[in-house]
Amino acid sequence: MISNAIPPAFIYIIGALIIPLIRVRWLKQAVLLLIPVLAFVDLLSMPGGTYWFYKFLGYDLIMGRVDKLSLCFGYIFVIISFIGMTYALHVKEDGQHVAAYFYVGSTLGVTFAGDVFTLFLFWEIMAVSSVFLIWYRGDRLALNAGFRYILVHIFGGCALLAGVIVYVSHTGSITFDYIGLESAGGGLILLGFIINAAVPPVHAWLADAYPEGTVTGSVFLSAFTTKSAVYVLLRCYPGTEILVWMGAIMTVYGVIFAILENDIRRLLAYHIISQVGYMVCGVGLGSDLALNGSVAHAFCHILYKALLFMGAGAVIHVTGLRRLTDMRGRDLYKQMPWAMTMYVIGGLSISAVPLFNGFISKTMIVAASGELHRPVIHLLIHLASIGTFLSVGLKLPYSAWFGRRFEGPREPIAGAKEPPLNMLIAMGMASFACIFTGVYPQVLYNILPWPVDYHPYTIPHVINALQMLTMTLLIFWLLVPKLATKETITLDLDWFYRMPARLLQYFCDVHLNGLRDYIQARLSRATAEAGDLSKNPFTAASVIADSMKLNVMPESDGKKAFAAQLAALKERVYDEDRYRTPIGWSVLLSVCFIFIFTLVYFISNA
Repeated sequence: MISNAIPPAFIYIIGALIIPLIRVRWLKQAVLLLIPVLAFVDLLSMPGGTYWFYKFLGYDLIMGRVDKLSLCFGYIFVIISFIGMTYALHVKEDGQHVAAYFYVGSTLGVTFAGDVFTLFLFWEIMAVSSVFLIWYRGDRLALNAGFRYILVHIFGGCALLAGVIVYVSHTGSITFDYIGLESAGGGLILLGFIINAAVPPVHAWLADAYPEGTVTGSVFLSAFTTKSAVYVLLRCYPGTEILVWMGAIMTVYGVIFAILENDIRRLLAYHIISQVGYMVCGVGLGSDLALNGSVAHAFCHILYKALLFMGAGAVIHVTGLRRLTDMRGRDLYKQMPWAMTMYVIGGLSISAVPLFNGFISKTMIVAASGELHRPVIHLLIHLASIGTFLSVGLKLPYSAWFGRRFEGPREPIAGAKEPPLNMLIAMGMASFACIFTGVYPQVLYNILPWPVDYHPYTIPHVINALQMLTMTLLIFWLLVPKLATKETITLDLDWFYRMPARLLQYFCDVHLNGLRDYIQARLSRATAEAGDLSKNPFTAASVIADSMKLNVMPESDGKKAFAAQLAALKERVYDEDRYRTPIGWSVLLSVCFIFIFTLVYFISNA
């Protein structure tokens, strides 16, 4: 029962602090896997309601608001943390595991937060902990991408905090529930949320940072930040019209850039943007079917996107290759058949092929747009589905595992083999989950927050899906040479702030640094001269007066002689026998002062 449970976020955070203290490797690995198991048991012991209240500045902070929506996201976050940690068991750096579990714990803190202050606290921990999964790769690209990542999320956190302050001051309530856009605070909070959801034009941080993470860290990154953003949008902005168009544009925008990409993880990162677009669109549509579709698609997306990143990570771990142009024609399917098979399962799932989980969630949002008579939205998300199958379901596996080289010899990669066993086991668990929920969707539908009256495996649904997939496959087969990835650099909207930032950096380095150096040199010179003068205070006044006289004198030999005398005066050392005054003068001045003070005092009091 709840009295025996603790907030699931604390299980991960406390566990993250314990991990570095364990020195026995097998015991550490066991604890790493035990933490999500304990968290899942904790979730099962949490009935609906609000729990874990704490007083802060006169407000009741709520660490546990438990309902079907928070539990559904809580279940999948814990499940994927177990799969992701299984995938990362071979990693020896404790820092990566600590960062990953702080990341998971803070995401669960967001999921079960019952007030906006608790939400903000865990929101910021989530941003800070996740950046280390990028930095731990250690090269220059990862360090730079991590700094850009954290700067964007700090901005998003500031927007969220400003919105929270305005909202609370306007309403007097800190409840984390429906907020809407009726106030300026609601708009600022929405801005903070859509930054984490990677909604264009504030999306480029995702495609910039996720490909630069560690092999195992990118699996965690793909699962938590954007999906926690979908969760908070479901809480606070269901039925918000602007989200319908944001989401529909996201679906197509991400697919277009994915088709153009050459880097395997950057391609998958753009597809996160596209797939999250379905969820954002469902939130905006606002019907029970659409909202359930967003929740279900977030659940399924976490599984198959993690599987895709695990497949890409396996290739990078074994071969060191990231670009499709380098992988094509290397016959990796012969050297890594199990990894290839499980990657293909993820590709079929994201492409919404029947019997895989993407089909039972994505079609809910498509059907909701049709029921609400939104033809433009319906068309856009259908186009995005075609692009998804074309790029992730066909282009990426063909180029990475099969294909042929358009230039250069056909050479297998020496030493390429299956990745470590723990990575294959994790991919196998994710593959099983994708197939199981696709074949038996009722398991997922039973935990959705709103009543479900939807049946994906009707004859029209299946025929429509197969027709679209078959035509896309035919187009790909006919146009393989035209669709071949090329070694190019794809510019995104981040160009519009990265280039001005470089100009600002150049201006600071060249001009502001020069001005700073000039001011520093003058101040240092003045300080040195003041120090020299302070050595002989009796000549300071003479030196200053003579320096002013020297500055107005015309150029002549006399001026040079005077300057020499002035320099000699500056060098004069203080001699107490020469400069101190007789003691009689001091006594006389003191007596005069005391006499005048006494006289004034008696006159004023007479």
